[in-house]
Amino acid sequence: MWNILKDHSIDPAPERQRTTRATFLRSQTILSADFFETETLTGATLYVLAVIEHATRRVLILDTTAHPTAA
Repeated sequence: MWNILKDHSIDPAPERQRTTRATFLRSQTILSADFFETETLTGATLYVLAVIEHATRRVLILDTTAHPTAA
């Protein structure tokens, strides 16, 4: 590979700096979604749609319903 680059007058890429996992995650937009059920103190079952933004570690509750198949 080195010979091919040298024959075409292409310099090698500069040495890349190493990044930490935290720096990598902050530079990405990575989202994870989860749909789960939970019970309230009164015993009712609620279904929750949540998204986790990994860069900021924020959890966003998008919606909660008692009847996920209802119109």
